[in-house]
Amino acid sequence: MRIARRAERIEPFYVMEVAKAAARLAEQNRDSDRPMIFLNIGEPDFTAPPLVQEAAERALREGRTQYTPATGLPQLRERISHWYASRFGIDVPARRIVLTAGASAALQLACLALVDSGDEVLMPDPSYPCNRHFISAADGRAVLLPTSAADRFQLSAAQVREHWGPRTRGVLLASPSNPTGTSIHPDALAAIHEAVRARGGFTLLDEIYLGLSYDETFGRSGLALGDDLISINSFSKYFSMTGWRLGWMVVPDALVPVIERLAQNLFICPSTVAQHAALACFEPESLAEYERRRGEFRARRDWFTPQLRQLGLDVPVEPDGAFYAWADSQAWCEKLGLPGSWELAFELMHRAHVAITPGRDFGSHRTDRFVRFSTASSMTQLQEAVARLRAVREAFE
Repeated sequence: MRIARRAERIEPFYVMEVAKAAARLAEQNRDSDRPMIFLNIGEPDFTAPPLVQEAAERALREGRTQYTPATGLPQLRERISHWYASRFGIDVPARRIVLTAGASAALQLACLALVDSGDEVLMPDPSYPCNRHFISAADGRAVLLPTSAADRFQLSAAQVREHWGPRTRGVLLASPSNPTGTSIHPDALAAIHEAVRARGGFTLLDEIYLGLSYDETFGRSGLALGDDLISINSFSKYFSMTGWRLGWMVVPDALVPVIERLAQNLFICPSTVAQHAALACFEPESLAEYERRRGEFRARRDWFTPQLRQLGLDVPVEPDGAFYAWADSQAWCEKLGLPGSWELAFELMHRAHVAITPGRDFGSHRTDRFVRFSTASSMTQLQEAVARLRAVREAFE
């Protein structure tokens, strides 16, 4: 059997490879007094709040499980539109909102609609690995441009102008970003979008962590820049519905029928039960709970990031959103005689029973010296993880 070349180009998702190794070790040591602490996966420890769960149960009881339109339930599109108005003060008409089978489906649809074979899309290095693979799956090529702490590990308009070539079709950005938890400054994003617009390209902006912004400077949607920017969002992170596989995208009017046609053929529609459940996300009681949780995530960041710095795992840019800390582990690797963060992740998995994510997944520009910590776990878990990491450090000092 011959495997298609596009499938061969897709690298393993190393985050999940590390997760599998950690799960195996946890199972082997399940009777240990030091169970594995998982700081490697970007999944909230909160699940869908009560009203959302009740809405799903009600949809099942009432038999509301049949196909919806490919673009999603009209009433849910309206509620998302109202959320943009109330939360961010911007007018996003419901007709431009397309519900999808998770943000992953939204990114796939966007790439299939915009990227032809051989087209290039500019992205920051580091960035979320799956995003570049969506481009590859559309037979395009992701061009990763090195970033630094000085630019918050985000692209700049100068880089876009410098690296835009004859095959470049657009940029794929994320704000806040996975793995760094840093956002693009609004002025920088405006400059990038203007540079892209001047070249007839597309700006595709992953905003799945936008609801989990902790700084008013950065907690704004790029959709305020105009109707030609494409935003990807999700019910997974802020709305705590990871396994429900429901997301959405906001696209220009001219792109709606194109996306709809693709969605009809590839997905038919997003999960009907998940859509009915998501209607309850926008009830006042649910929104109040989400804001309480946002405060909890912020408190975890405020405690955990200084702890990492005290341990010699420097976080060069304070995360302003999401639930990640992008930490420089070079000093630890040198002390332990390890070549890079990949080996460090497995060392800590065995020595401290703490699972973290090495930078290998996220690019190639100095990522071998970085690790990503997820602060989606409880404060109790984070405190225990820090205690274990401190014991490892004391052992090699």
